[in-house]
Amino acid sequence: MTEHLPVLAERVLALFAPALADREAVLVDATVGLGGHADALLSAHPGLRVIALDTDPAALERSAERLARHGDRVHFVHAVYDRMPQVLAEFGLSRVDGVLFDLGVSSMQLDRTERGFSYARDAPLDMRMDATSGPTAADVLNTYPATELTRVLRDYGEERFAARIAKAVVAERQRQPFDRSERLVRLLYDQVPAPSRRTGGHPAKRTFQALRIEVNGELEVLRAAIPAALAALAVGGRIVVESYHSLEDRMVKRAFAELATSRTPEGLPVELPGHGPQLRLLTRGAEKADETEMRQNPRASSVRLRAAERIGEAA
Repeated sequence: MTEHLPVLAERVLALFAPALADREAVLVDATVGLGGHADALLSAHPGLRVIALDTDPAALERSAERLARHGDRVHFVHAVYDRMPQVLAEFGLSRVDGVLFDLGVSSMQLDRTERGFSYARDAPLDMRMDATSGPTAADVLNTYPATELTRVLRDYGEERFAARIAKAVVAERQRQPFDRSERLVRLLYDQVPAPSRRTGGHPAKRTFQALRIEVNGELEVLRAAIPAALAALAVGGRIVVESYHSLEDRMVKRAFAELATSRTPEGLPVELPGHGPQLRLLTRGAEKADETEMRQNPRASSVRLRAAERIGEAA
């Protein structure tokens, strides 16, 4: 198996080290994927146990092969990461020392043409992280009314021409339902004006992102998962989130900022008990990959990393 390069691996290791070093610790890898980050963390910390979640059964199978040398220090769970509280309860845990999210589509999913995540190759319009259940991208394209398609493309893809594309999709599917990506890509080339194609990247990029987010309910899942992950952190525990588009990053930023802010009314000379910040931010804004990493690992070009440490409990 070819080992993929985990994004910002050295930075992830450095951020987690104070919470995991020289002790028995538990970390939840909420999106284990091909296991690159988990492998590095387990290798660096002999006392670490990792609970490895993924919604993609194929990813769990591949990561299990990669992480087999760590034996029973890794526990694999087929679950979407918003189920973290239930998963921890099944392991008899209420607090953990670390939580890692590496969001978005994985290199394995992009590389497997039949999954339909990539607009670069013709494939069935699937895009499900868990290919065993749920509606596909084709179902969205063929059944959503134009108003709903417009909302999905505008809100999740930040597509300027959402209404124009949605109208064209509805007209085209009446002639023949969509089932493969090549036909959709041709339509997008026709609907996105040439000046935008020259300056805004591939005309299919935003639509494919929007469809993937809709199919997998990614933002709804993340909206529930981040507060649950923060609640599960022990004092001194750390969370690291790698996002790949602005919608995810803004959601993480708001969740962190809310708990990193004192709730003591302004003007009081002392912090009220139980009203102080619960988090300490470990990054100044969102960190990006440097030019060297982006050359070595193209997936790192859009990463935005944020991290925080639990410093206090809720009142």
